[in-house]
Amino acid sequence: MSASSNRTPNAASRKPPLVKSSAIFFGLTNLAAVTIVPYWGIVHGYSAAAWIAAAVLLTLGGMSITTGYHRLWSHRTFKAAWPVRLVLALFGGMALQNSIYVWAARHRIHHRHVDDVERDPHSIKTSFWHAHIGWMLRHWPTSEVDFSQVRDLEKDPIVMWQHRYYWPLVWTTNLGIPLLLGWITGDWIGMLLLAGVLRLVASHHFTFFINSLAHTWGRRPYSEDNTAVDNGAIALLTWGEGYHNYHHAFQADYRNGIRWWQYDPSKWLINVLAWCGLVRDRKRVPNFRIRRARLMLEFTRLQRRIEQGAPATWRERLDQELGQFRDTIGQWQVVQRRRVEAGADALKDRWARTEMRTRIKELEYRLKMQQKRLRALTQSLEPQAA
Repeated sequence: MSASSNRTPNAASRKPPLVKSSAIFFGLTNLAAVTIVPYWGIVHGYSAAAWIAAAVLLTLGGMSITTGYHRLWSHRTFKAAWPVRLVLALFGGMALQNSIYVWAARHRIHHRHVDDVERDPHSIKTSFWHAHIGWMLRHWPTSEVDFSQVRDLEKDPIVMWQHRYYWPLVWTTNLGIPLLLGWITGDWIGMLLLAGVLRLVASHHFTFFINSLAHTWGRRPYSEDNTAVDNGAIALLTWGEGYHNYHHAFQADYRNGIRWWQYDPSKWLINVLAWCGLVRDRKRVPNFRIRRARLMLEFTRLQRRIEQGAPATWRERLDQELGQFRDTIGQWQVVQRRRVEAGADALKDRWARTEMRTRIKELEYRLKMQQKRLRALTQSLEPQAA
């Protein structure tokens, strides 16, 4: 969808001025990545050490963005000890995506106003190019930083230290580390091109895919309220951030891939750090709420299909299922009220705690079975649609 469908014609035709520093930087680094890097590789080749260094630094930077910038600081989905925060701040700065303070402020606005072309910093509804990189190349009003969104981060000394010394950190890590590695291995140019230029360009586009591809190509199993989608292929490129429909539906969860088989290395890293005692207070959305969201969406989609023309028996079945669904939700709410009314002391009682947990499991199972029935109903409607 183009910007002209969301803005007035005059506003759409007047593009803000270029951010010259960003345009030059992205232009030169991307040009070097597709010309100089392959040329040097063809003519001179690259050492194994240069490839390994590039892969390690790419992983450290990408994981620091997803685990640190995104899940720790932007969404506060867990708490981490200061050594973990320091490492994430250092290598997050090396990814050259601005300071934690700035990054989190823009990201919280994105979640609050997703798809709103007048307020979302990188709305996909403006254009794919705009969401991917264009929003950083011009002085768009939506790119202005509102630091009132991140007052809580001002209490974190590591966040504020990184923000204060961001550019010295950028130069030290992006130039100093490749040069140091080049001096150690004797491969100065190879390290600069692979561990410096190519690593940085790849890191940028992998993150930018979250704003562009993860709002374009995939499924929406949890919510249709916005353009965010789930796509396992995108997760492979974005350190687990490709399960974006889930993330926008449940942004307080430290996980993006909630199934054990879904590729989410950031989740795995957080769990390992928790086992080591370096992470605590991981936030997880209850399974019941996740199933409830999926069922609500399936009901909505079934109702749309039936309204397009279906026998009365199908409508009756859907109404019956909807009644059972509402009854299950009501019983779950009763259990939650009991839990709150009982208080922390009462829940120390093993029998009471087990009874409530068992009841919730039973209600989760009811939703699971109902989801199977809805899928069977959907499959039964296929001949009707044909």
